[in-house]
Amino acid sequence: MRTFAVDWSGDARSAHRRIRVAEARPGRLRSVRGGLDRDSVGELLLGLRDGDEPVVVGMDFSFGLAGWFATTHGATTLPQVWGLAARDGERWLRECPPPFWGRPGTRKPAEDPARPLLRRTEQEARDRGLRPLSTFQVGGAGAVGTGSVRGMALLGGWRAAGVGVWPLDAAPGPAGVLLVEVYPRAMTGPVVKSSAAARAVTVAADPRVPAGLRDDVVATEDAFDAALAALGMAEHTAALAALPVLSDPTSLLEGRMWLPPPP
Repeated sequence: MRTFAVDWSGDARSAHRRIRVAEARPGRLRSVRGGLDRDSVGELLLGLRDGDEPVVVGMDFSFGLAGWFATTHGATTLPQVWGLAARDGERWLRECPPPFWGRPGTRKPAEDPARPLLRRTEQEARDRGLRPLSTFQVGGAGAVGTGSVRGMALLGGWRAAGVGVWPLDAAPGPAGVLLVEVYPRAMTGPVVKSSAAARAVTVAADPRVPAGLRDDVVATEDAFDAALAALGMAEHTAALAALPVLSDPTSLLEGRMWLPPPP
């Protein structure tokens, strides 16, 4: 099985400057590449369908929205949520209507148990000590909403073209591509990613990163996340190769992160 991780970007004009794609095998990073925009990532995924071995690709954006928001807008399935994002996502990002926040003049909504800002999978990750942010946050430090909305808008087309998306689709058989939502922080550890020096120390101590790739991995936070996520996924290829379709209603509406088992 081939294992890739994509550090995604929601940047409207310069996503190619941020997106990084890494490939790893168990115990060894194979490559880190940049220069791809969102459309180019889609072309890469479609090209991987025709390989002679299965591929799992980790994408670091949210594959869904909180269930209450989806149903309020008439979506009862995850593909319908993607359709909402394709139809209304740019307006959400432009106008930032509640519960979205992060643009100038907007505020984070008050906590409401009936309208949680986190999906169940994000809350479960927090229960493990991780700190995923709400997809409704589209601006400010660490915001993931913009990239997620623009990523969700593409998932339906990719799936229609034959790329599987977990948890709706199971792991590929002898060939094919499956996308899984990942949270790179679960695989990078507690390093201060904003520090190039800290990234360099982490990479230098990791025997899975060949010397010839260290500079590329350290160069940006995006490359670091992609590389460490790909390596973390490659440590669990047996589990990824056995991923089943999930049947619980929440996962089928909100999506679900794949996380490595706790250490």
